[in-house]
Amino acid sequence: MNIKTVDINLNESLAAAAFTQQANKFDELYSCNTIMNYKRKRVRDHLSKFIVPEQNILELNSGTGEDAIWLAQRNCNVLATDISVGMIEVLRQKVKDVRLEKLINSEICSFTALKKLKNPGPYDLIFSNFAGLNCTGELDKVLTSFTTLLKPKGIVTLVILPKFCLWEFLLIFKGKLKTATRRLYSKKGVSARVEQTHFTCWYYNPSYVIKHLKKDFDLLGIEGLCTIVPPSYIENFPEKFPKLFSSLCKIENALKNKWPWKYIGDYYIISLQKK
Repeated sequence: MNIKTVDINLNESLAAAAFTQQANKFDELYSCNTIMNYKRKRVRDHLSKFIVPEQNILELNSGTGEDAIWLAQRNCNVLATDISVGMIEVLRQKVKDVRLEKLINSEICSFTALKKLKNPGPYDLIFSNFAGLNCTGELDKVLTSFTTLLKPKGIVTLVILPKFCLWEFLLIFKGKLKTATRRLYSKKGVSARVEQTHFTCWYYNPSYVIKHLKKDFDLLGIEGLCTIVPPSYIENFPEKFPKLFSSLCKIENALKNKWPWKYIGDYYIISLQKK
């Protein structure tokens, strides 16, 4: 068996185990994080430009179902997928609690194995939030699977970690050289940890996504996310500096789709349309 295949499969298993360990407390950890809520609103504002009622949406790395529920509340039909058994269990319970079973279905499925979906579509929109796709070293394989999963004129919206983050790089002035430069040397992947489980993640610039989709897709737009606003791991920043945080949000909103700001955030949001 190919060594790379073994490594990739092992890494997916480790990532799935890590997020399963965190599943029952994931919402508790992040629901009160002001910057996390800012990020989610920014993504949803972007996504709102493309969604209409009764669309069929495929969500990758759906986590605990926060976005699937938001989409269903706008009368979209969602197939929520995740490789983490724990995350899907939490999602299914939340869907029952809000009585959205008719609009949200779920499958345990890796985004590198979308050909195995019980419902292969085609879909109106494919959505992946908050860097789930950074957990694979085979993003090219994921991207090339989108063509057959989408209807003509279908939309792809992805939220991904790029190879350079301005806020992270500034940590070099605090003497954190390894953290400040880790994205720059991430070709072979970088170690990440959730709970007590280590796995590998990779960083991808927008040019990578565009390169692998340009044959069948047109670029609709790119926005930087947490370029001016600090990343959510800088805890309590909004609470300590509320006026500054408000000002940074306004500045980022003005610069989000301008060069170089759209390329140097903690994340970027990218949307493309199938030809």
